[in-house]
Amino acid sequence: MTRLIEILISLAIVTALFLIIGVLLPNSRHLSESVETNRKVTIVYDTLNSFRRFEDWHPLVLRDSAVQLERAGPESGVGARLEYTSLDENLAEGSWEIVANEPNRSISMDITNAERGENKRTKYTLRPTGRSGRNIEITQTYDVDYGWNLLGRYAGMYVSSNMGQDMKLGLSRLSNMLATVPNVDYTELSRNNPDRVPTIDRRPAETLLVVTAAVERNNQVVQRQMRTNLEWIERVIEANDLEATGPVRIITNELGSENYSFDVAVPVRKLGEGDSAEDSESESEAGTDEDGETSAPVASGPEPTEAIEIEDDLDGPVESVFVPASEIAVVPFEGHMANLRMVRDALRAWALTQGYETTGRPYEIWENGIDGGFSEDGEYQVVWTIR
Repeated sequence: MTRLIEILISLAIVTALFLIIGVLLPNSRHLSESVETNRKVTIVYDTLNSFRRFEDWHPLVLRDSAVQLERAGPESGVGARLEYTSLDENLAEGSWEIVANEPNRSISMDITNAERGENKRTKYTLRPTGRSGRNIEITQTYDVDYGWNLLGRYAGMYVSSNMGQDMKLGLSRLSNMLATVPNVDYTELSRNNPDRVPTIDRRPAETLLVVTAAVERNNQVVQRQMRTNLEWIERVIEANDLEATGPVRIITNELGSENYSFDVAVPVRKLGEGDSAEDSESESEAGTDEDGETSAPVASGPEPTEAIEIEDDLDGPVESVFVPASEIAVVPFEGHMANLRMVRDALRAWALTQGYETTGRPYEIWENGIDGGFSEDGEYQVVWTIR
């Protein structure tokens, strides 16, 4: 009997200590971690303001490589939501949702997960730092409330080693991922014209006539070589009853300090198989995708599945290349061809922040021809294949 009384007294003391300590523990927790990046603030903000690249940097996917992720709501901004489901009982299911943002300054998210606590929220704050504000300090804060949930208050003692470590790892991975994005502010592309923003489109399968060249990096030499290559292509078109389906394209292979390697290409089809290059845009209707964005005009007739058979031998250095259908990132640009390198980098930076992977070589469609491209009035469609 005495032993039983001792046990009950011990349990009462332990319970009392548990309650007293629990009451004295904080009813909420706040964590803060920071990392620095030299990427443009636009790149950082757009990456965090959506969940398109969430799995590329957030440690959630490291805790369970088989976790199921699903995006909901708008693609970016307030209302964008990421829901996850895991067979790991420590993760179970939950969500992240953007609830507030301030362009290029902060993004706030609500978090639902299996951890104890209520009103879980995280905020990413972007602050220029370093010399002349060239770098961006990314600070992530995390807050959780426990109220009178004493078990939650005790769990809060370990939040630094759990959520805190995830924050450190996530910010480190985010910084490394951002380092792979070209450091170009793509908003400059549309600064003077809001309509000139990058878009995602679909390029149909097509046959290209191509001539490759490598010349001295000199505008006059490059322009002369491009004209010569285009003349070779025009001879093949005429000899094989073909017609161009679009303007000349320039595909950059290598742009060195002294030499420039490129392809001159023209998309072609058999003469009379469809609308002419001049009339295809006016006689075909522009499509509208699910997001309400207008796509490029759709060419008439079935999409080709193989290269055009050319009966005559290809003249000189001309090659025939079949290009399968693909999604592309595209942006219009006006100006001298010397600025195209910057535009290509800006387009790739934009595509990467949207969660796409760029593949192959970028190219430009020279809307007003080769001579027009070597003037300040050049008109182009800059294109990069994505997946």
